[in-house]
Amino acid sequence: MATAITADQVKNLRDKTGAGMMECKAALSEANGDIDEAVTILRKRGVAQAAKRSGRSTGEGLVATRVSSDGRTGVIAEINCESDFVARTDDFQKLVSDVTTALLAVDANADPNSVIAAGSPLALQITATITKTGENITVSRVGRIQADGGVLGTYLHLGGKIGVLLRVTGVPAGKEQSEELTTLVKELAMQIAAASPQYATRDAIPADVIEREKSVYRAQMENSGKPAQVIDKIVEGKLGSFYGQSVLPEQPSIRDPKVTVTQMLDAASKTLGGKLAVPEFLRFKVGESQ
Repeated sequence: MATAITADQVKNLRDKTGAGMMECKAALSEANGDIDEAVTILRKRGVAQAAKRSGRSTGEGLVATRVSSDGRTGVIAEINCESDFVARTDDFQKLVSDVTTALLAVDANADPNSVIAAGSPLALQITATITKTGENITVSRVGRIQADGGVLGTYLHLGGKIGVLLRVTGVPAGKEQSEELTTLVKELAMQIAAASPQYATRDAIPADVIEREKSVYRAQMENSGKPAQVIDKIVEGKLGSFYGQSVLPEQPSIRDPKVTVTQMLDAASKTLGGKLAVPEFLRFKVGESQ
């Protein structure tokens, strides 16, 4: 029995790919309603420009970040509402602050989502704020990173529409508060905010994602008439471009496209005397989770 395709699914796929309505509907039907699979189908057909997984922002609100006073815990949260007007009110701003405070108070081994569980003090506060503002409000997602010997950094862009939390390791003792490191961490956070990498390292990319990319590139070359070995080289080249877009260290710097993030880290490592790396980061953009 064929899966019924809804208008909302078609709209969602159009927003993600820019493809036409009928093309989106046909791809969704072929994928039995699976949005991600439909994106891949459209890409193979050359209809979709790229797999824009996050889609368009559909909500208002703010992203908030905070690092504990001892520098050992960093948290990030996306809090959504219906209008930018409410996002700027004192009541909403207080809720945002209270969310990050509650996240920092959660035990390091506990699920940070527990702070917004039904019946929790924060959940009750959200309900009260909804009543007062007259708009629906949700805490769409939360995240946490432990320093674990590294240094944490945060950055908010566009007044809180994009937030970044990251961890930098390999910092020599005594250099944690240095001006050089502070500048580097800010530059890295701004890089993540602007360039939106998906992975901290190549090793973090799931094997099925790499295989999917390869299958897309091969499908694009299917009727090219090129020899198999030539197609293999083209696929590897396209995969390298994928890494350059998706993996933080391999991205070109937003300051100087001729310099990669890896080269930035290497230069800072020589200055500070360590081997700096960014093993993990979180990037939230208002509306992406909806």
